[in-house]
Amino acid sequence: MMTDTNKENNNCKESVHRVLAHSYAVFFLVFLLGIVLDILWPIRIIPKYILNPIGVLLIIIGPLLIVWAQNTSGRFIKRYPHPTTKDFKSGPYAFMRGPTHTGITVLLIGFGFITNSPYIIILSFLAALISRRIFLRKQENLLCKAYGVEYEQYQQEVSSWF
Repeated sequence: MMTDTNKENNNCKESVHRVLAHSYAVFFLVFLLGIVLDILWPIRIIPKYILNPIGVLLIIIGPLLIVWAQNTSGRFIKRYPHPTTKDFKSGPYAFMRGPTHTGITVLLIGFGFITNSPYIIILSFLAALISRRIFLRKQENLLCKAYGVEYEQYQQEVSSWF
């Protein structure tokens, strides 16, 4: 039998996932827009031999951060039905509240460096800003409703990005 608290957490979880899906869609659409702009009006400012090593490093770091965040949140959900502020601060969530979004941003910027596309680099920052201002704010409001003071305290102690 499902208690009211479990129902509320499941509804919150579904809503959070919906918000995150929309934010990931923004990253995808912005990435596609960057590719189209780069094909139509290519701009090359910095030599590839400078950008490629940085891009490769970012393309490695971004997915590692994403996987770390996803593994941490998966274990967190199973382990903590009533989390405390300390519980929220595990894995990359101890350093930032949006590690998956940061990982996606780093990954896209790395791709922009490798392809030497200022459009992709600039639009990646724009997508991160939109995601932070709109979608992650909605996600955090849902989490505050679900977890109350514990999550609010976590928000005060840990930065959005770094």
